[in-house]
Amino acid sequence: MNDKASILIVDDEEVVRRSHLRSLADTGCHAEAAGDGQEALQVMEQHPFDVVLLDLRMPGLDGLDVLKTIKQRWPDSEVVVITGYPTIESAKEAVRLGAQNYIAKPVGPAEVVKAANEAWTHKRWAIHRNQNDREADDLVERKPDSRPVTH
Repeated sequence: MNDKASILIVDDEEVVRRSHLRSLADTGCHAEAAGDGQEALQVMEQHPFDVVLLDLRMPGLDGLDVLKTIKQRWPDSEVVVITGYPTIESAKEAVRLGAQNYIAKPVGPAEVVKAANEAWTHKRWAIHRNQNDREADDLVERKPDSRPVTH
């Protein structure tokens, strides 16, 4: 992954958190883990992450509530839902709430890296697109007044 992406792994199972951290260790990213939705939001308050790998079924705040809060408060963060209980309904809801991807467990190390990399690439393209839009708007605002040519 380029440019040192920051990735937050949110899962109530320690073995999953450790596995994802291990999978991302050689990518050059900064990765941290949270054991539940509440902890994830607290960590995001301290340092918003570029990418969040988010489990759906957790005690306390469930993944969809966490997703909704993340996209409301940190809309530039990309969220990848990784769930052991995939359903069409939860997939539709996750996408509607702004998830960049929805993946069914089990996921191997390569899939974790691929999903994180795709989300990071998506974020970088969105930032690039927004910068280009702002630059274009600035050019339009600075353009001298066009007056019709009269003969």
